[in-house]
Amino acid sequence: MSLHGSGPKSVSSTGAVGDAGVRGACRIELPILGMEVVPERADAARNRLRVLAAAERLFAARGVAGVTMDDVAAEAGVGKGTLYRRFGDKGGLAVALIDERERELQQRILTGAPPLGPGAPPATRLAAFVAHYLDLVATQLDLVLLSETATPGARLRTGAHAFWRQHCRYLLHEARAPEPDLRADLLLAGLAAEQIVHWLRDEHRVLADLADGLSSAALALTNRQPVAPSHDLST
Repeated sequence: MSLHGSGPKSVSSTGAVGDAGVRGACRIELPILGMEVVPERADAARNRLRVLAAAERLFAARGVAGVTMDDVAAEAGVGKGTLYRRFGDKGGLAVALIDERERELQQRILTGAPPLGPGAPPATRLAAFVAHYLDLVATQLDLVLLSETATPGARLRTGAHAFWRQHCRYLLHEARAPEPDLRADLLLAGLAAEQIVHWLRDEHRVLADLADGLSSAALALTNRQPVAPSHDLST
C-alpha cells in the first residue's frame, strides 16, 4: 500500500506503517478494518443494513441500555436467529455501528494530511491521534462503551484496538521513546471508554480540557526517559 507523505510509505508484513527502507526490521502491520472483506450475498447485505439502521434508530430513541436484541429484530423485520448469527449480541451490533467511523479515522491516519497523517513529527502525530480518537469515542460514547465491555476483554480483541495500538507503538518507536509497547498500552488505557465515561460523567470534566490533558500525556510519553519512577529515595 502506498501512503501519502514526505516519502514512499509501506505497510510491512512484519510490523508498522513507515517510510520505506527506514528501520525496516521494526515495522508493524496496521490492520485496517474491512481490508479483507468477505463477499456477501445481496439478501444478507440488505438484512445487515436493515438491522444496523433499526439498531441505530432504537439506540437513538431509547438509549443503548433500553434496547434488547429482540427489539432490534422486531424493528428490522428479521428473525431473531438471523440477528444472533450475524452479530452475536448487542456488543457485536455496537462494533458494527461504530465500524465506519473507525475505518475513516484509520484511513486519515494512513493517508490523510498532517498532523494526523504522515508528514508531521511522531510526537505531534501521537497527540493528534489522541485528540481525534477522543472525539470519536465521545460522540458515540455509549456504543463504544458497549462494544468494549460486552464481554471480558472485548476491547482488546477488536481489530480496531490492534490498529490503534500498532499506530501508537510505531510513533513511539519513531520518537525513540523507550519501551514503546508499554507506553502504547499506557496511553490507550487512558482512552478506554470506561475511563472516559468516568471522567466526563462522574467527574464532570470538560471534553476540551480532557483532550488537552491526554494530548499532553501523549507528548510526555514520547520522552526518552524511562516510564518507571526512580527508586532513589536519598533526596
